[in-house]
Amino acid sequence: MSGTPVAVVTGANKGIGFAIVRALCKQFPGHVYLTAREPSRGQEAVAKLQQEGLQAFFHQLDIDDLQSIRALRDFLKEKYGGLNVLVNNAGIAFKVHDTTPFAVQAEVTLKTNFFGTRNVCTELLPLVKPYGRVVNVSSMVSSSALGSCSQPLQQKFRSDTITEEELVQLMNKFVEDTKKGVHDKEGWPNTAYGVSKIGVTVLSRIQARRLNEERKGDHILLNACCPGWVRTDMAGPRATKSPEEGAETPVYLALLPSDADAPHGQFVSDKTVRPW
Repeated sequence: MSGTPVAVVTGANKGIGFAIVRALCKQFPGHVYLTAREPSRGQEAVAKLQQEGLQAFFHQLDIDDLQSIRALRDFLKEKYGGLNVLVNNAGIAFKVHDTTPFAVQAEVTLKTNFFGTRNVCTELLPLVKPYGRVVNVSSMVSSSALGSCSQPLQQKFRSDTITEEELVQLMNKFVEDTKKGVHDKEGWPNTAYGVSKIGVTVLSRIQARRLNEERKGDHILLNACCPGWVRTDMAGPRATKSPEEGAETPVYLALLPSDADAPHGQFVSDKTVRPW
């Protein structure tokens, strides 16, 4: 199968992830893998696409579970010799009125949205083939949360030389500061989701920089994007975009033509590069 292009979308049994898979099934010239934590939900989603005349494949993936990530990695390596498109869409958000203590929300949200996404990248980025495309689904909330950070934190998060280790330390510090009840004093915004997505956007910038240094000739493009405010279980029914509209920018980045050399390492919303 090593000649067959392969695309993988995480957290794809519903919402934006499902819409991304649907669009890729129509446009991507290879196998598209819909991944989900629950096999039954993933299989149902694949069956739904089949009824529409579209073929997707299912593979279990829980981004909170390193063994699950590595099982997917080994499968892709063995069956396809790597992968061509990776869309890191899986993520969680607490509802606005959730009464879970903020420190717990911070730990749980960052565990999945930042650390889980980072683990997927650590295991799968080395498998991305030349001319591959990687899309990390972030959020406009990362921009607004960045603006609510203290100046020293903003400088760190905007730095062109911040390392992955330094970013991990900052994400851990946020969780620790919320546990101590000092996150306000330490210059953090009051949004765990926002901080987790700052992490995803900055991680994308770091990863793109590293690809330039280590794999320049491979023409891999990696970006973070905001799908917009989308009507999903996560964002609720009042959101302005349909899942299909939310999928447009991630799909655009996933299918950038092989002769494209940009965008790379950018934060993209409505198919437009936004300042960070």
